[in-house]
Amino acid sequence: MSDTAFDTIIIGGGPGGSTTANLLAQGGLRVLVVEKETFPRFHIGESLLPRSLPILKTLGVDVEGPAFRYKGGAEFYDEATSEYARFPFAQALPGSTVPGFAYQVERAAFDTALLERAEAAGAVVHQGERVLQVETDARGVSVRTDRETYSARYCVDASGQDAFFARRDRTTEPFGEFGRAAVFTHFEGLSDDGLSLFAEDGSIKVLLRPDGWCWLIPLSQGRLSVGIVTRAGKVTPELVDQAIASSPLTQRAIEGARRLETRIIRNFSYKNTRPSGLRYACIGDAACFLDPVFSSGVALAMTGGEALADMLLPAFAAGREADPDLLSGVNEHMDVGYGCMSQLVYAFYNTHLVRNLFFAAKPRPEHRSGLISLLAGDVWRTDNAFQDMLVKSRRLKGMA
Repeated sequence: MSDTAFDTIIIGGGPGGSTTANLLAQGGLRVLVVEKETFPRFHIGESLLPRSLPILKTLGVDVEGPAFRYKGGAEFYDEATSEYARFPFAQALPGSTVPGFAYQVERAAFDTALLERAEAAGAVVHQGERVLQVETDARGVSVRTDRETYSARYCVDASGQDAFFARRDRTTEPFGEFGRAAVFTHFEGLSDDGLSLFAEDGSIKVLLRPDGWCWLIPLSQGRLSVGIVTRAGKVTPELVDQAIASSPLTQRAIEGARRLETRIIRNFSYKNTRPSGLRYACIGDAACFLDPVFSSGVALAMTGGEALADMLLPAFAAGREADPDLLSGVNEHMDVGYGCMSQLVYAFYNTHLVRNLFFAAKPRPEHRSGLISLLAGDVWRTDNAFQDMLVKSRRLKGMA
């Protein structure tokens, strides 16, 4: 295959695709990224976890830019009962390999920065081009778009919730016990009083509701992301209006601010049961998408991209990229992250975890610090007793 146009073609230029492209290009491979949108473009998923920061450093992304706002942890509120809990990332289990903070980001600027870094590393990037068909066989990969047909040695599906391979092959398996959809909007021009609610450390605020939860995410330049994830009922734009009307905290935060467009995202919480095969692999939301209550999406996508690149680079050098089982180790690695975070989401919705731990007057210190490690995305350590207890408590279908 020495005459093939590219070594790897990546479908999608979001965080997972950009991470993979950057690292493979740094390793000397010929990489093409095909992205259907033209960046910058709006995207949800604005709250990063500390797990992402070491990867951003490896990618050469400048976190001092205007897209980044310091995030010290997460806060949970139940306005109906006045219960409150704050979880600073710095109070995670000792010995962590991730920092004790993260960032809130405007995804339009953040994703653009990641894609530009991939291009600077040597990847070829085509924006505004849609993949229509992918064929893989023992000889190579053929990718047909709405512009051209390309050949490669390998294909990476980082197409987000489009989940190109999973939807083509009908290998999506939903999680039916999580949220159903998100309705959200942005506000800009927050007042000094509104900004003061997030001045301490820029933490995300999660507001509990009987039928789901709401988020308040402070962004840079006086903007605020407000959304609701619901488990029941009809999903309409009015859901976020109702959530705002019933929340004194949200009303205070947005008083005097200008509201922007309201959006809806569906297709919540699923797993691709066949995340890799002959000359292809799926990462990020194309492999698994979880309810965003713990903001794990970007961290898992970037971690998956990093793990995939670590496996592909030596495989290409050895000519082993056609092995259909090549990614079994990567899939097992990522299943640890997906499995752990899915169990945490399940416990959040379906058990007494919030009352017994989040809002406990005197939680067991090792359980609290273990929970914070999970909230930081530090799920690949072997000394978290809370994580062990959580994963063993109930095996979700598809995550056993």
